[in-house]
Amino acid sequence: MIGVFDSGYGGLTILKEMKRCLPQYDYLYLGDNARAPYGTRSFDVVYDFTLQAVKALFNLGCPLVILACNTASAKALRSIQQNDLPLLDPSKRVLGVIRPTIEILPEYSRSGHIGLIATPGTVNSHSYRMELEKMHPQMCIIEHSCPMFVPLVENNEANGPGADYFVKKYIDRIMERDPEIDTLVLGCTHYPLLIDKIKMYLPPHVKILPQGGIVAESLADYLVRHPEMESRCSKNATTEFLTTESPEKFDTLASIFLGEKVISKKIILPC
Repeated sequence: MIGVFDSGYGGLTILKEMKRCLPQYDYLYLGDNARAPYGTRSFDVVYDFTLQAVKALFNLGCPLVILACNTASAKALRSIQQNDLPLLDPSKRVLGVIRPTIEILPEYSRSGHIGLIATPGTVNSHSYRMELEKMHPQMCIIEHSCPMFVPLVENNEANGPGADYFVKKYIDRIMERDPEIDTLVLGCTHYPLLIDKIKMYLPPHVKILPQGGIVAESLADYLVRHPEMESRCSKNATTEFLTTESPEKFDTLASIFLGEKVISKKIILPC
């Protein structure tokens, strides 16, 4: 199976697009819901938790793991790829969500001014800025943290009046910082559930860039370019779910994110 990891529920928006784009493959989703959110945790803690999850997915037979979490991609991916994979299993791979998003920005932005809204952890890592400077140095990015978005989504308040207040507040602030922004990256996988509210308060000329479809298409391209990995991925069109929290709680919220019934099992991650 292709492993998909997130600290909580947001990665399900990535999984949903993977299943739409690549329905033939088998997926194993792991949410570390008991220790979520990762967005405010330190680099070391996010790295430790993410590595534990990656090891668990490897042990369950996943040759390829997607970190469908911006915070984990920002704070843990590079260390895992460079330091841990050679020791764990050089034939396996771990991929993230930041690089695929940065790669396609020139297709969307004419002004070269990009806005990023994300968790405090992702913003403070400056991972998007560093990738952008390497790949598209002619472009610039304004990073803005939105700490209330994840609680709103996970408490099923994405369509409530409280969401209007905070969405308007954050959108107004980032546009004040750079009125030339013409592309807004949703740098957290929870944020697509707020996309209707974001559209209400964003200037109409600004394009919104959710990550689900981007990551799914990047994965499809990766599998074409790496047939040795593609051949190791089983194809029975199945999806399984694991959570470190209560399965009943996970199933209820996960069904909102995926738009379909979810039945999960509990897993305890080894340290």
